[in-house]
Order: sequence, then structure tokens, then C-alpha cells
Amino acid sequence: MEEPRTRLPLSLERVLLAAGMGAMALITLANVVTRYLTDVSLAFTEEYSVALIVIVALVGTALATATGRHIRIDWLTGKLSPRGQRWAEVTGMALLFFCFALLAWYGGLMAWDEYRFEALSPGLGHPQWLYSVWLPLLSLLVMGRAAGRIWRLLRGEAA
Repeated sequence: MEEPRTRLPLSLERVLLAAGMGAMALITLANVVTRYLTDVSLAFTEEYSVALIVIVALVGTALATATGRHIRIDWLTGKLSPRGQRWAEVTGMALLFFCFALLAWYGGLMAWDEYRFEALSPGLGHPQWLYSVWLPLLSLLVMGRAAGRIWRLLRGEAA
């Protein structure tokens, strides 16, 4: 499948995904090696791993959205005409945009509350908003990729 032409290069998501997956692999490796050699667990790394999983999932969603490789059930839409398929895709992208707009809004409110009330993470005692701020920010990235895909679909550039 050919890569779409986007204003913001898709290499941004690919670099973030590689960095996130690499960081998770290193954290896991360090935890396993430390536990094996010293019988001490690096359980505090779980906080970082959970945050990285959320980041990787949202960045991966943005990449899949931009490239049209998101999960879909095309049993019904596969029976439509090409024009009908395009409009089904536009509708799906609009619904995705709306869902991530809700995530951005409520995730932003949650991060703001955690900042305002100085909530601390349970394991390491870091400010909790440092972890949760990624939900609204990366939801905006997914929304941007969905809007770009809608634009390309309406212009006939995307399959």
C-alpha cells in the first residue's frame, strides 16, 4: 500500500513508536537482568512501562489512521460501490475524530485536575499529570491524522 502524502511526515510516528518500544524493551530487560542477578525487582519501572504503553498505543493509532490501516470490518462496506465505500470511510473517520475529541477533552480535564491538586503517582511519587498529559496531547495527534484522512478521502486522494 502506498504511503499517503501528509503535511506532517509519518516518520514522526515511526520514530516515536520505535523509541517507545525500545524504551519498554530496555526497561523490561533491566528488570529481568536485575531480578536474575540480585533477586531484587525493579517494580518501580512498571509506572514508566504503563505510560509508554499508552503512548505507543496512541501513536500507533495515529499512524494507522493516517495510512488507512486502522481496524475495520468491511463485510458490509465491501459490498458498496467505490463512492459508498469512500463515504463509509469518511463517516468512520468522523466518528473516530469525535471519539478522540472526547478523549482529548476529558483527558485534558483529568490532567488539569491532577496538576491543580498536585496528585502524585502511587509508585514513584512523581506528579501524576506528567503521565496523563499524553492522553489529550496524543488524542489531538490522532484527531489531526483523522482530519487529514477525511480531507484526502473527500479530494479523492486516498483509497
